[in-house]
Amino acid sequence: MSLGRTRAVTLEGVRGRVVEVEADIGSGLPKMVLVGLPDTSLNESKDRCRAAVINSGETWPNRRVTVALSPASLPKSGSQYDLAIALAVLAAAGAVPAEPIRDAVLLGELALDGRLRAVPGVLPATLAAAQAGCRRVMVPEVNATEAGVVDGISVVAVRSLAHAVALLRGEEPPDDPPVEPLATTENLSWQGEDRWSGLDFADVRGQPAARRCVEVAAAGGHHLFLEGPPGAGKTMLAERLPGLLPDLEPEASLEVSAVHSIAGVLPADAPLVTRPPFLDPHHTASIAAIVGGGSRIIRPGAMSLAHRGVLFLDEAPEFACHVLEALRQPLERGSICIGRAERSATFPAHFVLVLAANPCPCGLDFGKDARCECTQAAKRRYKDRVSGPVRDRIDIYRKVEPVRRHEVRDELGGVEGTSVVASRVAAARARQQQRYSGTPWRVNGEVPGPALRATWPVHATGAAWLEEHLAAGHISARGADRALRLAWTVADLRGDDRPMLDHVKIAYALRLSEPLPAAWPTDLPLAAEVA
Repeated sequence: MSLGRTRAVTLEGVRGRVVEVEADIGSGLPKMVLVGLPDTSLNESKDRCRAAVINSGETWPNRRVTVALSPASLPKSGSQYDLAIALAVLAAAGAVPAEPIRDAVLLGELALDGRLRAVPGVLPATLAAAQAGCRRVMVPEVNATEAGVVDGISVVAVRSLAHAVALLRGEEPPDDPPVEPLATTENLSWQGEDRWSGLDFADVRGQPAARRCVEVAAAGGHHLFLEGPPGAGKTMLAERLPGLLPDLEPEASLEVSAVHSIAGVLPADAPLVTRPPFLDPHHTASIAAIVGGGSRIIRPGAMSLAHRGVLFLDEAPEFACHVLEALRQPLERGSICIGRAERSATFPAHFVLVLAANPCPCGLDFGKDARCECTQAAKRRYKDRVSGPVRDRIDIYRKVEPVRRHEVRDELGGVEGTSVVASRVAAARARQQQRYSGTPWRVNGEVPGPALRATWPVHATGAAWLEEHLAAGHISARGADRALRLAWTVADLRGDDRPMLDHVKIAYALRLSEPLPAAWPTDLPLAAEVA
């Protein structure tokens, strides 16, 4: 037989598409031709595959070898096609049985000695294979746990090309050494879950209003802007927000893990991300690092890696303006589309955005005895770096005042810790999950304003009160919609079935950094107390 067929998967964002790999051995001068719009890294697989086959003790055909990747009109990139190409050539030469690999999906990069190296994106590729009806996938051993997360598909783990050939022939596999994974828990511990496991909400001294804002943001998935002088606790509050969030649901866990798999940061011993991720990029990060990008291989950025978690931009005005403006689309749609000349990719980006900023460039413009020497023009330029359209997409805005001396000295015995606040957040999210069952939304922060007003309206008195402030120009139409979402979250934290006037007024205060009631959240005051 001079024709062999295998299958691989190409990825467009987090979506995969099965690619058929055909190898034909024909007459002509010895040469290998690869067709089907391969990029440079894929075109180099000709040399990798030939060396791997020879160094694995097999014979490379001394004839013209043509390998076609179809659909031919779809651009293809990456090195994950190596195993599929090598086995297709061996099947065409009759060196391995063709039937067992005809309908299997083969993934992996070949080293020159035949070892099978790990590749990124195995989880979404396996998902695509299962959705296409494939029932077997052969992957590098270090990626096997990741592929095994997908139900309904058999995973064959191999260490080398010789290992794969032996399995297909029914022979005893060679004792090849294990291959190192792309990422390990040890290497990523500084940015993984362990980094935040020891942080407790009770560590934050003072700041009762800011703590309540963080709780509401966690309960309803609302974006948060903290503005205050250095040392007031903005970063401490933001870093403790992920601890208030419940574990990811199975579907969300699979979504997050797929994005991390494409980025190549999914540890081999932890194939599923179970906790909401927390990303805090430095303010010098490029737009490609935040948004994602790449010329041929499009990789997710911090926005997508923070999917179903928290994206914290500390010193937000210090970020490049075009980076901050890139937040607009994901804040509205929950996804981000990256387009290039030859291809585009869409990544999920449902995250809680937390911005932190100083009141002015020097950070000393606060209190009665302000020592700030910044000019008004400098202050205005500093604030304008976070544009009005971006600010209007933030649900909660809170000015964080400096901590008083007695609050620094006093013990924290009466301050609620993470476990207490997280239990309230979990109860509020359970109410939202029940309310939005059967809809594409999970939390209040995702529900569009028209859907809220039509299906889940607040009490008429609260709606009329908010309408008056909208007519007076105190709040924008988008701001009014976000205040309605906040009102629902406040009601969920209290356990009420529907937002009333006092809930709407507290939501308005959360959005505009006005004083909040002292009792929270189980004993909300009358409307007059927050007027």
